Amino acid sequence: MSAGDVRSERVEDASSDDGRVEALQRRTQRVLVASQILGGLGTATGIALAAVLAKKVSGDEALSGLASTASVAGTAILSVPLAALMNARGRRAGLVLAYLIGTVGAVVTVLGAAAGSFPLLLIGLAGFGAASSANLQARYAAADLAAPDRRARAISTVVWATTIGAVLGPNIAAPAGRSVAGLGIPEESGPFVWAAGVFLMSAVLVHVLLRPDPLLTARAMAPAEEQSPAARSLRAGFAAVSASPRARLALVTVAVSHTAMVSVMSMTPVDLEHHGADIELIGLVISGHIAGMYAFSPVMGRLADRFGRLTVIGLAVGLLACAAMLAGTAGGSHARSAAGLFVLGLGWSAGLVAGSALLTDSVPQAARAAAQGLSDLTTSLAAGIGGATAGLVVATASYAWLNLAAACLLVPLGALALFTRGRAQQA
Repeated sequence: MSAGDVRSERVEDASSDDGRVEALQRRTQRVLVASQILGGLGTATGIALAAVLAKKVSGDEALSGLASTASVAGTAILSVPLAALMNARGRRAGLVLAYLIGTVGAVVTVLGAAAGSFPLLLIGLAGFGAASSANLQARYAAADLAAPDRRARAISTVVWATTIGAVLGPNIAAPAGRSVAGLGIPEESGPFVWAAGVFLMSAVLVHVLLRPDPLLTARAMAPAEEQSPAARSLRAGFAAVSASPRARLALVTVAVSHTAMVSVMSMTPVDLEHHGADIELIGLVISGHIAGMYAFSPVMGRLADRFGRLTVIGLAVGLLACAAMLAGTAGGSHARSAAGLFVLGLGWSAGLVAGSALLTDSVPQAARAAAQGLSDLTTSLAAGIGGATAGLVVATASYAWLNLAAACLLVPLGALALFTRGRAQQA
């Protein structure tokens, strides 16, 4: 065999390998899209009335923000163990466990509401937050086998899939509430009954169909020096983020975008209720917000792949600032509130997609799962603090002041993005 024949054979083998990876990536995305539809439905159905349910059970509006805090805290608490599990056994094991914990959390939430126990309700909402962790981690699973120049689009496709369930969820909150009439539990807890069933379906779907595991497959294709357990430890993930300015910007982007969104969104139903909105109208406003979060994520993914992650991070800062202005000055205008929440969703989408892609780009393959878990932990902790503070701010000041506080969070993010871009241009 001649040297030319050998080179030709190698090219054909490489092409064949690329074809198999692309086929596996398409299959992985289809499974993740289906699970995201279900997961988004369950999460959005419950979260639409979480603050209202917390206010009813506690009898104190200042404590209503703790509903969001408990859910976000659950996501944060589980981020590290889920990252460790995925490091050891792959994406499938972590996603399935997260959905199962979310199922149990939804059931406990219903029991807490039925018993009128606010502490039990918060414990249930913390478990419920595990499903959000699954939804967040699924975006990274989509990027495991994606080509570098298509990572943002791969992430955005899975984020987009949540649109279907997430937009439908708040609108079925009312019928879900009516479905539990006569069962001796508050109407506002009905959505959590439905969420428990949906999360269980998601767990079964991922367990059966997400094979082979995308993370384990990507690792098997990595260089030999990245195969050691030390290279993919949680400590290695932390070190990788600490060593990269772009990774640090990515982590801050996702955390700030999520915190601003959670803080404002969680108290919007309470503010709308103050201004005479009924449960159906609240559901419509939250649906519009969730449409902004998810429906346009493919646009954000394409922009991030074409014009760069830093450009879309700048867009996120601008959109979130505009959202705070609209929502904070809405007063009794339900249309203005709806517009502000929609733009808030767009800003979150831009920050999440661009930040997640930038983080994946900026750390070695072996350390990615650990770095991604660290990002979700930081994001959840920051959002948890924001959610808890949001209720106090609204109770002691106003919803307008809450939006101003959210806007102030964007100032250091914008400065860090400009500084990182400047360093990149000088390099």
